[in-house]
Amino acid sequence: MNEMDEDELDLDEEERAMMEKFGAAAAPAEGEEDPDFRSGFVALVGRPSVGKSTLLNACMGEKIAITSPVAQTTRKRMRAVIDRPGCQLVVVDTPGLHKPKDALGKELNKVALAELADVDVVAFLIDATRPVGRGDEWVAKHVAASKAPFKLLVITKADKAEPETVQQQLEAARALAPFDDELVVSAREGFNVDSFIDIVSAHLPYGPRWFPEGMDTDMTDEDLVGEFIREKVLLNCRQEVPHSVAVKVDDISWPKRDQLSVTATILVEREGQKAILIGRRGSMIKKIGTAARKDIERLFGAKAYLDLKVRVQPEWRRDANEIRELGLEADE
Repeated sequence: MNEMDEDELDLDEEERAMMEKFGAAAAPAEGEEDPDFRSGFVALVGRPSVGKSTLLNACMGEKIAITSPVAQTTRKRMRAVIDRPGCQLVVVDTPGLHKPKDALGKELNKVALAELADVDVVAFLIDATRPVGRGDEWVAKHVAASKAPFKLLVITKADKAEPETVQQQLEAARALAPFDDELVVSAREGFNVDSFIDIVSAHLPYGPRWFPEGMDTDMTDEDLVGEFIREKVLLNCRQEVPHSVAVKVDDISWPKRDQLSVTATILVEREGQKAILIGRRGSMIKKIGTAARKDIERLFGAKAYLDLKVRVQPEWRRDANEIRELGLEADE
């Protein structure tokens, strides 16, 4: 048995274990194939760090949204496109809803709440490992007020919680708002991810193909590259640095057919943060660049050269103009 076969066997065993713990969700009943095409949008909403981006990546089968243990990792709304026979599903990843402390936080909340007003399905995510609290209650009120025709309760990170805890989370979440269906998932283990897609797809309206086939996301190359760089900062620099960081991609060019060149600027709010990001003799910025370059090369399928600079922009998170320039402002 080769290494790939062993990996696949391990994954199957993990999925079987999850099924024994929580049971697999039944896919919607299959009837005769309808010649009409279903298409629509599903918004993933919830508190910060509940696993929205991880679920989106699992649905796509590849990494397009950044993830980290840092709260409010997601800043920009991302639409990921899933094409299936007779159906196109657009999954909308939104910033985690939270109590804002600055102008940036207020804009991120606006971005997330705006999606509730214009989607076909709302998936409300609850972390299986964190007790349901006031933050969840606040989000649930907005979910209940949404005009989306179908509302799905999703308990995430089931692989990290005991069955009794998951059941308690389900019962607590059911009391927050009325839901049309519910599902327990583990995006990291792939448990019930296909069931999530099946359930959501079955409740999309009949309509046009919103995005051309082969298009994975509506984010620009600059946005994706900037997010990959910021993710590496979040993963390597803790304490006060992550929330103060933003990334501007200044240029993407192709000096050769199989080689691209990226120049980008990392913004921070204080000189001390700049020193941390650069590191002793440039060790930290080199580490960040090396890790980010791997994702960039995977994204474009080409060799990448990455030039990173660090600039201090005092209190940029409180500056409406800077927030707008970074593309973090909510659409009016």
